[in-house]
Amino acid sequence: MITLRMYRQRGEVVLAACDKELMGKSFKEGKLKLEVCPSFYEGEDASEEVLLNRLRNATIANLVGERTVAVATKHGLVDEECVLRIEGVPHVQLVKM
Repeated sequence: MITLRMYRQRGEVVLAACDKELMGKSFKEGKLKLEVCPSFYEGEDASEEVLLNRLRNATIANLVGERTVAVATKHGLVDEECVLRIEGVPHVQLVKM
């Protein structure tokens, strides 16, 4: 399951989405640290179709987890080579210009 939350700030549409089972967990590798905070990510449960719709409408996205990041790469919104892995967990940030 994927969970996501949309924000609107200063004319931007920000999407925070993650694989639900990662909620509340922290990952650290070297100097990199990723905290999957419920207060930022938790919102509506989403299917691949819903996530894709939200991604297409977002100007900024913060994505965490195998399923969540796979939707973005599968549909050509993110290049697999740009995906950062922290303790093996995929994470990507996307900005549309």
